[in-house]
Amino acid sequence: MNIPTVDDPTTTLIYILLIIIVASLLTRIIAFLMNKMKKFNKDMTIVYLVRDLINYFIYFVALMVILQFFGINLAGTLLSLGIVGIAVSFAAKDIISNLFSGIILILGKSIKVGDTLEIKGKKGIVERITLRSTIIVDDIGVKDHIPNSTLTNEPYLQYKAPEKYRVDIITGLALDVDIEDFKDYITKKISEYDEILKEPKPDVYAKEISFKQSKVKVSFWVKDFNSKDKYKLIITNEIRKYVENGWKV
Repeated sequence: MNIPTVDDPTTTLIYILLIIIVASLLTRIIAFLMNKMKKFNKDMTIVYLVRDLINYFIYFVALMVILQFFGINLAGTLLSLGIVGIAVSFAAKDIISNLFSGIILILGKSIKVGDTLEIKGKKGIVERITLRSTIIVDDIGVKDHIPNSTLTNEPYLQYKAPEKYRVDIITGLALDVDIEDFKDYITKKISEYDEILKEPKPDVYAKEISFKQSKVKVSFWVKDFNSKDKYKLIITNEIRKYVENGWKV
């Protein structure tokens, strides 16, 4: 690729800015078109991979064109680096490891966008798999960037599909509260809401007990993922009313 030499620095700067703008516009257009595909494609994992590869290619070409203005042939430079390039590859082994791990995860379809994972105490729904990391989002919206090499080298839990619709509420009960009575009450209340699934059935699990309280976990599943926060608030309030009213509700 030969770019004519421009002696005027101002003109050179204008050309460089135009290249950056065009590259940015192209990546935005590609992102827009790929996002439109969500309506037709339930598994967006490969779509995100293709988008990333196209974006990287656009930025690489833009970089090559910009360097041409300064008389630098990036392709030739990369080929002439030789041993230096090998040394750099060792220094960037983590990046390379994550890159190949990402390709393995995506092409092998062992993990897909929408899956629920738990690794090293972190649990969340896979929002996106990039070439370097896998992004998971927990119940309160916190995003964790897990290096792809971690997912290929470390054991992790992969929950069944309904898990993404699961709502867990941890609560403490006074020691004089009968846990079985609480379970009967709260599961009955939960079942009254049409937007909460009847299967799997809502349930109450014992977590721990101390001299002050019994700690339990209330679990149920919603039909619509976007309603998780809404019904978590509603059922938390039902638990509050049960405790506040002396368990006579």
